[in-house]
Amino acid sequence: MYRFAKAALNLSGQSARRVAVRQLHSPHEAFHRKYGFPLIIGGALFCTGTWTYLITSTGIYWNLSPVGRMQPMPYKREEED
Repeated sequence: MYRFAKAALNLSGQSARRVAVRQLHSPHEAFHRKYGFPLIIGGALFCTGTWTYLITSTGIYWNLSPVGRMQPMPYKREEED
């Protein structure tokens, strides 16, 4: 256990330099720098296109206000015999 703890906590000059070099350049940063803006534009176009299709072509009733379109039915009295 002592060797494991010593090895885990050992930060020699060479291992510290390795960590610094690894943290200096990240492959994630390069990916985002290269593809980040096109991905955002592509996602925005996809969402806009999907919502446009959904709103205009599917015929979903959007529960708009019926004011002015519906009239009350006339009241019918029961005829007495």
